[in-house]
Amino acid sequence: MPLIRWAVTSVLVVVIVAFGLRLGYAWNETAKIPREVIGTAAFQTETGHIAYSLATGKGFASPFQRDSGPTAWLTPLYPLLVAGIFNIFGVYTRASFFAAVFLNIVFSAITCVPIFYAGKRVTGLSVGAGAAWLWAIFPNAILIPFEWIWDTSLAALLAAIILWATLGLVDRGHWRYWIGYGLLWGVTLMTNPALLSVFPVLLGWLIWTRRVRGRFRLGKPAMAAVVALVCCIPWTVRNFVVFHRFIPFRSNLSYELYIGNNENYDERHRGRLPVITQDLETLRYLRMGEIPFMDEERRKALQFIESHPRMETKLLGWRFVDFWMGVADPWRAFVAADSWLIRGILLGNLVSSVGALLGMVALFWKRNQWALALAAYPVIFPMLYYVTHTSLRYRHPIDPVVLLLTAIGGGAIWGWGQSVFQHNKRTVAGGLALSSS
Repeated sequence: MPLIRWAVTSVLVVVIVAFGLRLGYAWNETAKIPREVIGTAAFQTETGHIAYSLATGKGFASPFQRDSGPTAWLTPLYPLLVAGIFNIFGVYTRASFFAAVFLNIVFSAITCVPIFYAGKRVTGLSVGAGAAWLWAIFPNAILIPFEWIWDTSLAALLAAIILWATLGLVDRGHWRYWIGYGLLWGVTLMTNPALLSVFPVLLGWLIWTRRVRGRFRLGKPAMAAVVALVCCIPWTVRNFVVFHRFIPFRSNLSYELYIGNNENYDERHRGRLPVITQDLETLRYLRMGEIPFMDEERRKALQFIESHPRMETKLLGWRFVDFWMGVADPWRAFVAADSWLIRGILLGNLVSSVGALLGMVALFWKRNQWALALAAYPVIFPMLYYVTHTSLRYRHPIDPVVLLLTAIGGGAIWGWGQSVFQHNKRTVAGGLALSSS
């Protein structure tokens, strides 16, 4: 029994199981892909194309393979990482594909560690272990490291580390911790700038919490914010020099807005991508150049939003469901699915979404001091995607926190059930005692 308890609550065991499940899935799926395409197909994305440009000495450029000049379509960290893989293992080779997938698997498996310790700090060992195990077996977390050579798995790890670090800073006062926190945010923003949305909430929560505890010093949070800003300055300066436009992170927000809000929208798609031809959009991009193209996309998207207010209300609702379930019509998708993997993904999304809501309710009901920090992820982060468009992987950076909240919600239900059981047991025992007397 002590051995089983140790295994269940050991973060090392959880990480090993998580790594094995992801590696097993990747091994199984790789066998289904022809050898001649496995080195190229996975890199036919903006990330792969920019990494190709970097590895071949053409700079941070050409997100659509063809030479189109410098780009700010993505932030630099992950494309640079893939370019490094290309330089070591070859451009568009099987070895590079395996290296990139293996690195994603490592990122995903290690995510168990910050979630384990964050959960342990918030509620206790059982919740921390439960959250880590949920992440280890979560279908999305098993398939995404293989399916997307993108920053998704790394962003999930960084988001989980940020939560862990934020909770730890409540009791740490030395300057080096705050400088490290700022560096962590700088790396995160250069990986996935969408996480910027939770930065002011977490920093504000830290300031408020430390003030309540009598440790209020504005200089240290300000230092963390300045360090994070400094990490972003080189990229912002590069973009200004190249494009003569203030682009602190990415240039493609207008394009993402247009994808989800355009004149070609067909209501039969129920919140999915409207009927636009990517090839035609790519040709327009190549003909116009990045900045004029983005300006035109923003103009068309805003015009559609302003002229179709009722449709926008529907789209917001569908995108909300789509973000949390992976599809805008989950019941129909579940019934029509011919794969238990797809059904498992839908069920996992449903359980984790409802569980996260229950976890937030439980934390705020008990006036838990950590409630706001955890709730920032599922409440604030998705708003960008409610406005633009959604995908299964867009939610993934916050999935570790979502599963932590699910574990908290499950723990609260378990505790409530036990209290009800004990109350009924005492009531029955009292009734028996009275009847026997």
